[in-house]
Amino acid sequence: MQIDWRLKKFDEVSPHELYAILQLRNAVFVVEQNCVFQDADNKDQPSYHVMGWMDNQLIAYTRLVPAGIGYDVPSIGRVVTAAVVRGKGVGKLLMQHSIAQLYQLFGRTPIKIGAQLYLQQFYESLDFVRVSEVYLEDGIEHIYMVKHNLL
Repeated sequence: MQIDWRLKKFDEVSPHELYAILQLRNAVFVVEQNCVFQDADNKDQPSYHVMGWMDNQLIAYTRLVPAGIGYDVPSIGRVVTAAVVRGKGVGKLLMQHSIAQLYQLFGRTPIKIGAQLYLQQFYESLDFVRVSEVYLEDGIEHIYMVKHNLL
């Protein structure tokens, strides 16, 4: 599987790329998860956007949010893969690539995420540690997790 990884600041994202990002996020977070929420949260503009393209289709995406925007440390959010590539290891590749990019951008800092509870083991496989009780976000159970700088 050949994935074309791209990292761009918001102002560098083309209209075509932005449409693909919003389409993928809506397909998964709104339609598949049957969750009505405000996706446009003003965190896209100060963030970096990790896109994984295959055959001219966006199949994987995260946004890298600088410290001070969502949390006191950088974070990875809006983690999403297209249904056609699920179960093929793309989610793990996406997160490994995103973590590496975040370290290049912001240094080897802790990373905090708000993870859907059912993905706890997935994130633990990437060395994230649960640091909160379960909380509801848009009707879905979430937990905070942190990946510490393990040198």
